[in-house]
Parts: sequence; C-alpha cells; structure tokens
Amino acid sequence: MLLIAFLALGTVLFLKGTPISDILILLGGSGAIGIDTLTAAGAGRRLMAVLVETAVRSRGGK
Repeated sequence: MLLIAFLALGTVLFLKGTPISDILILLGGSGAIGIDTLTAAGAGRRLMAVLVETAVRSRGGK
C-alpha cells in the first residue's frame, strides 16, 4: 500500500511540473522519516520488554 502511495505521489508531482530531482529528494526524505519511525518504535518495544522482564525477575526473587 505504501509503495503505491509513493508511486502515486511521485506521478502527480511529475504531472504538475515538479522537477524530478525535487521529487526524488521529497520521496527520499519521506522514506527516511518512515524508516526512523519504525526503528524507534521497534527499539521502544524492545526496551519495554527488557523493563518488564527485569521487573518480573525482581519480584520473583522476593
């Protein structure tokens, strides 16, 4: 779905007369933001799993 959105956005911008270099910069920046967001979300889940595991182990020792 995301790939189709990128292709559609690039096509519409090209048809409106936007230079190809500007389109590539825009789509590249959007992709980088998306990758950063997914990476941050994944790291957040791993951190939460470690914190929960630590809490469970600390309660089990008491």
